[in-house]
Amino acid sequence: MTSSRNHQGAHGIGQTEEQLNRQAQAAEAIQGKNETDQSIIAEANRSDSELDEIIES
Repeated sequence: MTSSRNHQGAHGIGQTEEQLNRQAQAAEAIQGKNETDQSIIAEANRSDSELDEIIES
């Protein structure tokens, strides 16, 4: 059962990241880019993170 919960948590994290990315892109379209937005989008699009190591364990 633990494995199933971990998988659901990982899926939820992915959905949250996608939603935040869409929100950042929508804000950019409305307001234009600023330095903070650019750094947030860059981090959201990174393919690796500390969470990957935790989730895979």
